[in-house]
Amino acid sequence: MLTGIEEVDWASLGHAYGPADDVPELLRGLASADPAERETALDGMYGAVHHQGDVYDSTLACIPFLLELVADPGVQDRGCIVELLTSIGGIELDDDEELDELGAEDDEFIPAANYAMAAAAIAAGADVFLGLVADADPEVRLAAPCALASLHPEPARVLTLLRERLTVERDTEVRLALVAAVGRIALRHAELRNETVDWLDWLARAAHDPGLRLAALAQRARCAPGDIPDDVVPWVTSLLEEIRTSAGGAGAPGGERAATPTLIGQVRELLEEHAAGRPAPWTEELLRTLHSALDDRVDDRIALIVAQLRSPDWGQRSDAIWLCGGLIRAWRGRYEEVVRLVGAQLQDPEPRLREAATSFLERLFELGAPAADALAGRLAAMPSATPPGPHQAFAGRSGRDGALLALARAGDTRAVPLLARALEEPEVRRELLYAMDGLGPSAAMLAQPLRRRLAEVELDERLYDRAAPLLYALAAVRGAQALPEVLRVLRGAPAHRRDWVREAALRTLTAFGPAAREAVPDLRRLLAAESAAVATAAARALWAAEGDRGDVLPALERWLRPGASGTDWCAAAQALGEIGPAAASAAPALLPGLASRDLWVRVRGAAALWRVSGDASAALPVLLAAWEENRHARVDIAECLAEMGPAASDAQLVVLTELTRRRRHNAREGASGSHDIHVDEKLLTLCRAALARMERGTF
Repeated sequence: MLTGIEEVDWASLGHAYGPADDVPELLRGLASADPAERETALDGMYGAVHHQGDVYDSTLACIPFLLELVADPGVQDRGCIVELLTSIGGIELDDDEELDELGAEDDEFIPAANYAMAAAAIAAGADVFLGLVADADPEVRLAAPCALASLHPEPARVLTLLRERLTVERDTEVRLALVAAVGRIALRHAELRNETVDWLDWLARAAHDPGLRLAALAQRARCAPGDIPDDVVPWVTSLLEEIRTSAGGAGAPGGERAATPTLIGQVRELLEEHAAGRPAPWTEELLRTLHSALDDRVDDRIALIVAQLRSPDWGQRSDAIWLCGGLIRAWRGRYEEVVRLVGAQLQDPEPRLREAATSFLERLFELGAPAADALAGRLAAMPSATPPGPHQAFAGRSGRDGALLALARAGDTRAVPLLARALEEPEVRRELLYAMDGLGPSAAMLAQPLRRRLAEVELDERLYDRAAPLLYALAAVRGAQALPEVLRVLRGAPAHRRDWVREAALRTLTAFGPAAREAVPDLRRLLAAESAAVATAAARALWAAEGDRGDVLPALERWLRPGASGTDWCAAAQALGEIGPAAASAAPALLPGLASRDLWVRVRGAAALWRVSGDASAALPVLLAAWEENRHARVDIAECLAEMGPAASDAQLVVLTELTRRRRHNAREGASGSHDIHVDEKLLTLCRAALARMERGTF
């Protein structure tokens, strides 16, 4: 076994962490009789030799030995090695030249040719996978179909083999893998697509096993998304009910493995925990595939999720929550019923379901209102000081803090007394402090406990991390009685992140308005700060406290001079815009910003020019051009358009178009932020307000 491994000059090859002289040990570890040693070796292969999907020269050198291990029935856990080979050889580059340009200056750049050579080397030995579809080890049979569909150079031959194998395979998840591989071939090889779609359509209607029918339907939708049947929702719902009421499902094939302190081991344990107690955990991936194919058919996707949320199977309800999380982050729609049903899961005895529901609701902000009663009820039923037991957390997403965060972000005032109670505890989740700005006047009672906590913060190098959330919260609740504590932080900030601390404190003083008059000497001194962020924040606070533009306008205009950075220029322009018509004399200084190469300088400058001068003729064309150029500027632009009202009538079509779009303006593939939904809903609210003002001519 591993013939010739010593003949390779591994030390001259490299991987993610330097010379590859440790690779022979990893390869031998993959063939070990010790399960822990095998898993540790696999972790090393992914962590160094195939780090984050990269293909190094040492990765290429490993391919013959990995193929040899896969072919040896005496090697255990060969399914994992098949998956490793599939990952190494399955990377498809659409634009090699672009990839070369991106990495040409990087000393650690991996040549695009490496990926092509890996694919070619594995394809040359891919016949080894043909025999694996009938291997005695179900984990090997589970991994082989995807390897064949991705790597074998004869797709028609593979397609025939997979379809034939389906007639004799009895393992549920392996059968699903066979169907998924058939779909993959259809997607990768257009000449086989029509034939495959017809076969999948037949299988979705003719198969005896409802899980197999669901898999075929999902792959059919994936391969022909423009031809998904209109009755897909009742069809899928009926299949899910059949799966639920059938005699049983299969979990992942294979027995238990020894725990290892590796990333792969941790991921495996999480997946096993997620699937535990569920007869058909594989339905989650099938539904994810189906939702991806449905894409912008939002109403159908919502209807399918609603049906799942009403299922007696807690696993299906949990799947529905996670699937809806992806849907609501990317698409606008009517989610009231979905949110209400998710809220109902907070009372379920299954902790994983409660955790999923809480995590989902945390990100909804105002869209979480239909679940407010359920959140309040959940919080009322929770003890506030009892230490968590082994299956019940009170500080995590599934516990009190998560539910409280969701309730506060929804703007429900029932959160206020609970927040006050949370502020009395030794540690407070920082997101709760940033969730106090939508609770209205009732949140004023939080000022005193916030003041106490701020007074206890030490003026050391951790000051910013500990004080900034408290300062934000005090600004949100207009807690001007905390002025002495805010000034203590402002005056006592250490050198480490001093400007950040000062800026945070100054924003709080701005929110206090005239109640911060005692801070005026400090504010005047900071007008001359070398940091534009500090100086402009001081100007804002001084204007809010005194309303005297005498010192404020010159302090801001100095950052509008030629040579100022875009960030500094924007800070000054925003401050002038907040002052409004009283800063009309600064309009000439704002005009050059409208021609800047920096989009944000143009946007901030145009908005400020409108706010100080009331003249839309110069500002509106700049704002509309930026709207099309950068979607992330639309919230700021829409806010200005709403202020302009009839003066922005030329923007009516732009605003109407945004309101008719189904996809969220800030939706990103494979990534999301905790505030993405909230920001997009804010854009929609501002667009509606702008349109109403344009049509009525009133604010």
